[in-house]
Amino acid sequence: MLHSPRPTLRLISLTAALFTFTFFTTRQAEADMNDDGKTVICFVSHQTSHGFGKHEYSAGSHLIGEWLTESYPDKTIETRYAVEWPADPGSFFNNADTVVFFCTGGPSHLVNQHVREFDEVMRTGAGIACLHYAVEVPIGPSGKGMLAWMGGYFETNWSVNPHWVASFESFSDHPAANGIHPFEMDDEWYFHMRFVGDMKGVSPILSAVAPEQTMKRKDGDHSGNPAVRKAVAAGEPQHVAWAYERGEDYRHGRGYGFTGLHYHWNWEDDNFRKTVLNGVAWSAGLEIPEAGIETSRPTREFLEKNIMNYAGAQKK
Repeated sequence: MLHSPRPTLRLISLTAALFTFTFFTTRQAEADMNDDGKTVICFVSHQTSHGFGKHEYSAGSHLIGEWLTESYPDKTIETRYAVEWPADPGSFFNNADTVVFFCTGGPSHLVNQHVREFDEVMRTGAGIACLHYAVEVPIGPSGKGMLAWMGGYFETNWSVNPHWVASFESFSDHPAANGIHPFEMDDEWYFHMRFVGDMKGVSPILSAVAPEQTMKRKDGDHSGNPAVRKAVAAGEPQHVAWAYERGEDYRHGRGYGFTGLHYHWNWEDDNFRKTVLNGVAWSAGLEIPEAGIETSRPTREFLEKNIMNYAGAQKK
C-alpha cells in the first residue's frame, strides 16, 4: 500500500522552497529599487601565491579598480575588495554590476563552496570577470556554473597552461576589443578552453595560434591531451580572452574571461592593460570608448610599490 509523504516533510520542503524563492525575488527587487546610478565592481581574490611579481591577485585587483575609477570621471564607480570569500556576502554583492575573481583556481577557487549562492548573484544580471588562474574550476558544479555565467572555463584534461609568447594580430568588433592594436606578450596563456556548445554567446577578444613548443610537455591534467595536440597541430586559433552574453534566465548578464596575468609586470604593456580593463568594464555594463580604456603606463617602481601595499602574507 502506498502512503503519501508525511505532512511534516511536506511542510519542510514547502518552507525551504518558499525561502529560496523569497530570498531570490527580494534580491531582484532590491537590485531594481536601489539603482542609484553607481557602478559597483566587487573584487574577490586571494592575496598572492607565486612569489614577488607573479599571481599578485590583491595588488592587481586594486590596480584595476583604481584605473577604472580614473577612466570614468563622470561615473560613480564603487569598488569593493574581499581577500578570501566575503564575510557578509549579502552586503558585499548587493547591487553588484560585476564580480571580478582574481584568485587561485582549481580545487582552491573561492567560488567552489558557494556555487548555489553565487548563482543567485548571477541571476540578478550582474556580470562576472575571471582573470588568469581564476578561469580554472573543477569539473562539476563549479564548471557548470562557469559555463552558465562566463561561457567557458579551464577544464582539466582538456585545457592547458604553458608559458609562451602569444602574437595577437587581429581583433573582433566587440566593444571589449575597442582600441586594441597588434601586440605580443610572454605569459602563461591558458588555452583550449571548454566553451558552451557552438560557442553560443561567446565573442573571442584575444586569439592566437599556439606554437608547437606549447605541446612539449607530456600529457597530463594541465599539460596536454590528444584533443589539444590535434588542435595545435592543425593551427587552430586559441581564444585566451573572451566576452560572453548570457540568456534571459540570467537577465542577459555579461561574462569575461582572460587567461593571462601570471606576471604583474605585463601591466606595463598598453594593449595588454587595455584588454583587461575593457573586458572588466564591459562586464559591468560600462560603455567602452572607441579607442578603448587608455591609462598612463605604470613604471616598474610603481608596480613594485603596488605589490608591497597589497601583498600581505603569502597565500594559495
